[in-house]
Amino acid sequence: MKKTVVLAYSGGLDTSCLVKWLSEKGFEVIAYMADIGQEKDYSKYKKRALATGAKKLIVEDLKKSFIRDYIFPSLKANAVYENQYFLATALSRPLIAENMVKCAHREGAGYLAHGCTGKGNDQVRFEISIKAVDPKLKVLAPLREWELTTRESEIEYAKSRGIPLEVTKKKPYSIDVNLWGISIEGGSLEDPAVAPKDDIYRLTTSPSRAPKAPTVIRISFVGGVPQKIDGKILSAENLIRRLSDIAGRYGVGRSDMVENRLVGIKSREIYEAPAATVLFGAHRALESLVLDREHMHYKSGVELKYAELIYDGLWFTPLRKSLDAFIDATQRKVTGDVKVKFTAGRSDVISRSSLYSLYKKELATYSSGDKFDQRLAKGFIDLMGLPYHGCEAKGRN
Repeated sequence: MKKTVVLAYSGGLDTSCLVKWLSEKGFEVIAYMADIGQEKDYSKYKKRALATGAKKLIVEDLKKSFIRDYIFPSLKANAVYENQYFLATALSRPLIAENMVKCAHREGAGYLAHGCTGKGNDQVRFEISIKAVDPKLKVLAPLREWELTTRESEIEYAKSRGIPLEVTKKKPYSIDVNLWGISIEGGSLEDPAVAPKDDIYRLTTSPSRAPKAPTVIRISFVGGVPQKIDGKILSAENLIRRLSDIAGRYGVGRSDMVENRLVGIKSREIYEAPAATVLFGAHRALESLVLDREHMHYKSGVELKYAELIYDGLWFTPLRKSLDAFIDATQRKVTGDVKVKFTAGRSDVISRSSLYSLYKKELATYSSGDKFDQRLAKGFIDLMGLPYHGCEAKGRN
């Protein structure tokens, strides 16, 4: 009797080869795809999966859960890894892993498999998440041990088995797409000194070809979550797509970074996250208006840790849940409007307003109407500086 394995299937080079490879090893393969906003032709991937030996392809629409349970919590947390990566791929992995486990339970499978390499982050994210949900399931990671050690050898393997692929030796990029952004690596990008070619980008146009006239929009938040654009309520998915379209036309949302991978190596990555770039900027601007100084400064440390937990695959941990409780408390008054202006390659916050604003013009102004008693400043400075009186005087000649 064949052993059943649920494979995290993208339809790309690695997982297409994996379907055939696992079948040749005696497994009955159930290909699993999560719809998290890739906008793929799933009928095409069904044909490909079945043609390469899968018993069936299961596609689940997880977009609502992805936005509600992963994207918006990360937005409220201002979670950005190493100041540039909005964690689109990393956020999707625990969601996919959890639903793969559910699929395995339904299908009576004792194995789960993924197409992650032994030097990437995703292997950690998938496997830790799977073990957190059901430690009894066995995880297969063929790319860590199979004989296809390079992308070139995988391409040759695919050709020899008649597996149709878009990837070629001339364009050997590894691309991961979802609603929140795109990750691109491999090929010429492996040399940090080589500039990326413009044809790798999918969501953003070159800033040099952006519209000459600027565009201004108003984003409305309630409790740290965006709900409207220019006063119109949109579904969460449509709001993200709308912002992605606007920002993308202006070339906003590109990142070219050398990041520190969890496994200890540096990796050159290209990211596109136009909607995330805009929403994070707007969200931070609104927080600056309604959060007090101590909250803001303390939260910045929490944001760093939250981003690391996501990046490291530690979503299903007590710490992340505890941090969510703190972050949710900070968002109760993050309600208001933010105007964003788009120009070539830029999205700039130009105004922010809220009923919970802590900004008081009568204290900040230098014009008439100033109610700040500047005479109080001397006592404040004297007390604040008291511990440091003479601290640099010792040892002087």
